[in-house]
Amino acid sequence: MPPKQRKIAIMGYRSVGKSSLSIQFVEGQFVDSYDPTIENTFVKTTKVNNQEYDLKLVDTAGQDEYSILPTQYSMDIHGYVLVYSITSPKSFEIIQIIYDKLLDMTGKVHVPVVLVGNKKDLHMDRVVTQEEGRRLADSWKAVFLEASAKQNEVTSKKCVADIFHTMLMEIEKANGNTVQENNKCSIS
Repeated sequence: MPPKQRKIAIMGYRSVGKSSLSIQFVEGQFVDSYDPTIENTFVKTTKVNNQEYDLKLVDTAGQDEYSILPTQYSMDIHGYVLVYSITSPKSFEIIQIIYDKLLDMTGKVHVPVVLVGNKKDLHMDRVVTQEEGRRLADSWKAVFLEASAKQNEVTSKKCVADIFHTMLMEIEKANGNTVQENNKCSIS
């Protein structure tokens, strides 16, 4: 079976860890320095449920409530990883605005989304509860995960790769394909 081509946009407020999650997935390392992203594209081949995917990750510049989303974020993007920081109520507020703008721009009532509360290693500084994140994701019919790009960890002992594997499964579901859940952290 030839690899399926999939394009995923990673969006959120500035400094929430979009690039850190991307680099952790693609290169398996955490980059501690903060250098604001204009826009990067990462390419990685990965396998989920015996299906190979050529994955293109569009790591976007941080958005805020005034950002006008470029139209290319609605064209040939298969799914969206929306990221906020559990230490920033502003980033949680912005992610809701981004989601609404995405729906307006795509003209759809539903787009495949994985909502990620990042920086869960900073639990002492937490201001956005897990329950708030879960409630928001439920209202969008999206998958909710909390992650730490730094520790390569996601909710319930999974790893950052699972964010992107979950996103691929959501895209498959949106395309009407059946998928099996895989509960182990798989790096491929």
